[in-house]
Amino acid sequence: MIEVKGLYKKFSGVPVLEGITTTFEKGKTNMIIGQSGSGKTVFLKCLLGLHAPEKGIISFDGRIHTELSIKQHRQLRQEMGMVFQGGALFDSLTIEENIMFPLKMFTNNSISEMLDRVNVVLDRVNLENVNRKFPAELSGGMQKRVAIARAIVMNPKYLFCDEPNSGLDPRTATVIDNLIQEITKEYQIITIINSHDMNSVMEIGEKIIFLKDGVKAWEGTNEEIFKTENEAIVDFVYSSNLFKKVREAYLSKIK
Repeated sequence: MIEVKGLYKKFSGVPVLEGITTTFEKGKTNMIIGQSGSGKTVFLKCLLGLHAPEKGIISFDGRIHTELSIKQHRQLRQEMGMVFQGGALFDSLTIEENIMFPLKMFTNNSISEMLDRVNVVLDRVNLENVNRKFPAELSGGMQKRVAIARAIVMNPKYLFCDEPNSGLDPRTATVIDNLIQEITKEYQIITIINSHDMNSVMEIGEKIIFLKDGVKAWEGTNEEIFKTENEAIVDFVYSSNLFKKVREAYLSKIK
């Protein structure tokens, strides 16, 4: 479990996160949502250790981030997988080399062992015969699957995804959503997704944290989001006529 208690972060004296407290459990797709400037990207970077908060505690299965030694930090980093918004694949490396990159950095495995692991994760994300290809030779959706394969190649305990559906068409986005959720449950990972895609939120948001002006304004599941009377989350999610109609249909059904 990842536990966050009273998290505060400022930049140039301006508060960006104010007293965030929440938990993230393994085997669930946890989502952070909010408008631009709400603090969700800063929150994600604090969880990753890229920003140091002024106050508060972030604990990974009982390990408090600020109390870890350099060696312990390195161990924790090896337990994290990251799917970046643009995929962040190395254009000059083959798909095989991209996925093998973390293994070369953090393990002493033989080339044969690393290749075996690369093929295991490629199979898991349903990609075949792409080892020798370069990222530019693949579609956007396939590149995202390669990014997911690289993120899980070290068997992480924690998986962080920053806008994983950015730039994808709706059908491909759904494929990526389903893949992330399947992997989360299959490997019992703690998955945290920073997203603005309301389709993703409604489909796989088993826990949703809604940030507004640096404050946790709402927390719940994708089922509870239909029932809530919280004005902030209602205004944010149901600004679309489509989602308004879906909510109205749901509420009329349960009456």
